[in-house]
Amino acid sequence: MTLDEWADLPEDEEGELVDGWLVEEEVPDFLHDLIVSWLLQKLGPWTRERGGVAGGSAAKYAVARNRGRKPDVTVFLPPRMPPARGLVRVPPEIAVEIVSRRPRDRRRDRVDKAAEYAAFGIPWYWLVEQEPLVIEIHRLGADACYARAWEAREGRHDDLPGCPGLVLDLDELRADVARLVRDDPSR
Repeated sequence: MTLDEWADLPEDEEGELVDGWLVEEEVPDFLHDLIVSWLLQKLGPWTRERGGVAGGSAAKYAVARNRGRKPDVTVFLPPRMPPARGLVRVPPEIAVEIVSRRPRDRRRDRVDKAAEYAAFGIPWYWLVEQEPLVIEIHRLGADACYARAWEAREGRHDDLPGCPGLVLDLDELRADVARLVRDDPSR
């Protein structure tokens, strides 16, 4: 399958493109969606103040000639902006992945996607561990590899790397996560 064929698939056809093959994506749970929503609530206003846009995981990104990914959250700042429709061939300023629990999915988020996003030219790659909650910010270096620039588990943080003026209160997110996990009837 080509990138264009992947981009033209119906919206309900799930999957990412890896070496020309449509591969299964992880199935997000409510905790995953809670974290994505929280991040978009924080990144959205910060991004708009700078003339940019933030989006969720439905957009398809052509990260390589035969690879297409769908990051959980992306941030675009001028002058680089995405097309309103179709395959995104412009690297965002920030890509965020909520790290999944299954070993195969963890490897994909931490190793495979990190290498692909770096080669695509995304300056900042955020990884969010769900339990225990940890947010990592990685910066793309001159060697075309990511290096950890920041990590936090709790507290209020101002002026995160690559995001001057952004404030994240991880205690607020931790409380939402704890409430959801505590009240989970499956536990």
